[in-house]
Amino acid sequence: MLTINTITESFIGLHPVLQALVATCFTWGVTALGASLVFFFKTVNQKVLDAMLGFAAGIMIAASFWSLLAPAIEMSEGKSLPAWFPALIGFMGGGLFLYLIDQVLPHLHIGLEKAEGVPTRWRRSILLVLAITLHNIPEGLAVGVAFGAVSQGIPSASLGAAVALAIGIGLQNFPEGTAVSVPLRREGMSRGKAFWYGQLSGIVEPIAGVIGAAAVLVMQPILPYALAFAAGAMIYVVVEELIPEAQRAGNTDMATLATLLGFSIMMTLDVALG
Repeated sequence: MLTINTITESFIGLHPVLQALVATCFTWGVTALGASLVFFFKTVNQKVLDAMLGFAAGIMIAASFWSLLAPAIEMSEGKSLPAWFPALIGFMGGGLFLYLIDQVLPHLHIGLEKAEGVPTRWRRSILLVLAITLHNIPEGLAVGVAFGAVSQGIPSASLGAAVALAIGIGLQNFPEGTAVSVPLRREGMSRGKAFWYGQLSGIVEPIAGVIGAAAVLVMQPILPYALAFAAGAMIYVVVEELIPEAQRAGNTDMATLATLLGFSIMMTLDVALG
């Protein structure tokens, strides 16, 4: 008979790449759970949606520091380069990477009418899914790199911290799934199709997670750069998409308080489990 202890011991015994796969399949599943709200609601109250987006932003901000930047700086101490150097290069590189993809890949941000990226005639549904999928890449990468970092034996890169990051990313994926599926349903798409596209936006996370974990195991010297890279990409998503969208309808106080709540929960998870 399976018990929590048995499941936990089995997970601990997995290879870091498999741990990353399991963890990112969990985050993908939470995206699907958020998308499933389309079966019950055709619209979501704007205040609720703004609070959910603010909550997601807070989680990502906290995760970027405690789960990614702090370990990157710690593992760089005592090396030939200053401890801040890998974190700085990786962080800026992650943001620049998302910026460059933003300029090329056609996508449509939540709540906007004009698509970004190269001109295209793709349908709004595809463009909206691409926008969220683009933002899920650094999230999956962050989880994968965190599990890969556990094998390095660094205190701040513990298995508990990696699990906390996966839980936090999962929590913030719920509103993202909803933010895709409900607008598609509102535009006339069937519930089944809207759900399909909503959960599809999270399928990239297991792929990015496995790549991230495998990369740091094969090329261990890039680990601090990879952690900071994921942090930079996540902060880019927060500043470029989540916070502006959460504030767009004027629900600034609620969105801000939700951001503080998300930050507090992720900080608590990381400190308690890490």
